[in-house]
Amino acid sequence: MIRAWGERIRRADPRWRDLGLTLLVQVATTIPFVVPRDPLDSPATWTAYALTTLGNVPLMWRRRPVAAIFGMVVADSVYTLALDGPGQPLPYAPLVGVYTMALLCPPRVRIAMGVAVSGLVVASVALNTGTARELLFALFVFAAAYVLGRLQHTRQAYTAAVEARAAELERANRIEAEQAAARERARIAREMHDVLSHAVSIMIVQAEAGPVAVRRAPERAEAAFDAIAETGRDAMTQLRTMLGVLRTDGAAQAAPRAPQPGVEELAGLLERVRGSGLEVSYERTGAVRGLPAALGATVHRVVQEALTNVVRHAGASRVSVRLEYGARELTVTVTDDGRGPGSGGRGSGSGGRGSRAPGSGAAPGGHGLIGIRERAAAHGGTAVAGPGPGGSGFAVRVVLVTSPLEVGN
Repeated sequence: MIRAWGERIRRADPRWRDLGLTLLVQVATTIPFVVPRDPLDSPATWTAYALTTLGNVPLMWRRRPVAAIFGMVVADSVYTLALDGPGQPLPYAPLVGVYTMALLCPPRVRIAMGVAVSGLVVASVALNTGTARELLFALFVFAAAYVLGRLQHTRQAYTAAVEARAAELERANRIEAEQAAARERARIAREMHDVLSHAVSIMIVQAEAGPVAVRRAPERAEAAFDAIAETGRDAMTQLRTMLGVLRTDGAAQAAPRAPQPGVEELAGLLERVRGSGLEVSYERTGAVRGLPAALGATVHRVVQEALTNVVRHAGASRVSVRLEYGARELTVTVTDDGRGPGSGGRGSGSGGRGSRAPGSGAAPGGHGLIGIRERAAAHGGTAVAGPGPGGSGFAVRVVLVTSPLEVGN
C-alpha cells in the first residue's frame, strides 16, 4: 500500500507535490509554536509565526531554486535579526531549497549558489551564537542536503537511461517481429507459388492430353485423369500444411503437421511429371547422405520449380535431374532438351527463362527462377540458369552449402 501511494505521488502534478511539501514543512515549523515551552524561552507571537510562514512559502516555487532560496534566506534573516521567536531544530525550508538546487541546477549555478549559501550560513551563525559547534552543525546539514540532491539526480538519470534503453529494446523487438512476419509472409507466398504453379502446370498438360487420349487410347485417358486428381490432392495437402499454422481458431488443431517434402519425396514428384508425357531421368552421385529438413525442402522446391518451367515453357521431350553430393555442398542440375533461352515462349510468364542468372532481369515478369536464386542464397549457395550442354536446351544449376559452418563464407 505504501508503494502504491508513493507511485501515485510520483505521478502527480509537480505543482501539487510542491504544495504538499510546503504544507509538510509548515507543519514542522509550527510545532515549536504550539508545544509547551520553558517559560524562559522566547515567546511565540503571531508576528513570528507569520514571518516563519513567509519563509516557507517560496517552497512552492522550489523548481526555480535561485529565487526560492533567496526568498527563504531573506525571510530567515529578518526573523533572526528583527524578532526573537521560538527557535527551529533545523532550517527546514533552506535545506529543501539546497536539495532542490543540487537536484536541478547545472554545475555553474550550483557552484555560485554553494558559495553564496555557505557565506550566508557563516553570517547567520555569527549573528546567532557564534560558536564553532553551531557552525559545523549548520555546514554539515547543508552539505548533507546537497549530497542527497546529487544522489537523487544520479538516480533519476540512471532510471531515465534504463527506461530509454527498455523503450529502445521494445522498439527494436517490435521492428524485428514485423520483419520476421514479412519474411514469413514472403516464404509462404514463395511456397504457395511453387506448389500451385507446379500442380496447375501438370494438370493443364494432363487435361489437354485427355481428349486426344480418349479418342486414341482410352486407357491412357483414364491414367491422365487419375494423374490430375492425384496432383490436385497433393497440392491441397501441401497448402493445408503451409496455411494451417495461420489459423487462430480451433480448426488449426486439426490442420496437418506433416513436414515439408524433401529429397525422398522427389521420386513421387518425378513420377507425376512423367505422367505428363515427359521422359524424366533421376541420378544421385557422390556420397549420398541425409540432409537437414530445411535443406531437403529447398532441394525439393528447386527441382519442382525447374520441372514446372520445363512443363510450361520448354516443349521438351526429355529432362534429367541430377544431385551431386560433395564434401561441403550439394549441386542440383536440371537439364532439358527443349527450346533454349530467348526462344518463343521461354522468356515470359511465371518462371520464364532467360540467358542469365536468375533474378538478373533476363526473365521479364518471371518469378520462378528468382525464387530459385533466393532459396539458394538462403543456404549460402548460388543459382545459374542458361543454355544446356552444347548450347541446346536449358539448364538450371544450383549449388547449396550442406555444412552449416560454411554458410555465409
